[in-house]
Amino acid sequence: MRKRGLLALLILVCAATLSPAKQLGWQPLFDGHDLRGWKHVGPGGFIVEHGLLKTQGGMGLLYWADHAFGDCEIKVVYRMEHDNDNSGVFIRIPSEPTEPWMPVNRGYEVQIDNRPELGGEDDYHVTGTLYSLTKPLAKPGKPGPEWNTMLIRIEGPRTQVFVNDVKVTDYTEGQPVPPKKLSFEPDRGLRPDKGWIGLQNHSDKDIVYFKTVAVLPLGIEQDWQIRGPQGGNN
Repeated sequence: MRKRGLLALLILVCAATLSPAKQLGWQPLFDGHDLRGWKHVGPGGFIVEHGLLKTQGGMGLLYWADHAFGDCEIKVVYRMEHDNDNSGVFIRIPSEPTEPWMPVNRGYEVQIDNRPELGGEDDYHVTGTLYSLTKPLAKPGKPGPEWNTMLIRIEGPRTQVFVNDVKVTDYTEGQPVPPKKLSFEPDRGLRPDKGWIGLQNHSDKDIVYFKTVAVLPLGIEQDWQIRGPQGGNN
C-alpha cells in the first residue's frame, strides 16, 4: 500500500510539472478540408485532394497567415508522388511574405528533396537540411510514395530537424555556412528567433502531398495561441 501511495504521488507531481507545451498538445494548422488560415504567394498553388494538401506548379509558397511562431515544434507528414519530388518547409521568415523569394533569402527552407541520394545535387540540398546551408547528419528520407514525418524544433537561435525520427540537422545561428554559389540559393545571414512558416510548391514536375501540418508550442511565455484552421484568411 505504501508503494502504491508513493507511486500515485509521483504521478500527481509529474502531471503538475508538465511543461505548457505538453499541456497544450499539438495544434493542427490543416484540418483536411480546406485552406482556411493560409495564404499563397507566387505561381502555382495548393489544393485539397482526398483530405491532403497537394502542390501544383510553382515556385510559390503557402504560408500560415494568422501570426508568426516563436519557440515551437513543427510536425509535417508528407509524401512524394514520384520516386523523388521537390518541396520544402519554410521557417523563421521575418515578415509576412508578399512574394516567394523573400522567404528564400531571409528565412530558412528545410529541404524536401532526395536528389543527392539519386546522384544529383550535393549534400547541402538533401531532405532535412537547411537548403544550401547545412550538411545532413543522416539521410533517412523515403522515396515516393512512402510517407515521411518531419519534425522541426525551433528554440531561440537553435534549429533541429528530424526526419522519420532520425536527426538530420542541428544548427545554431552564427555557425559557419558555405558561401552562396548559385543565384537561386538563399542569401547568407542571421535569421530571427520568431518568424512565419510555410510550404513550398516547387514546379509542375514536383508533386508533394501533405497529410499533417501541426505545431506544438514550447516554453512558458508564448504570446500566441493557434485558433485552428478557421483562423486567418483564405
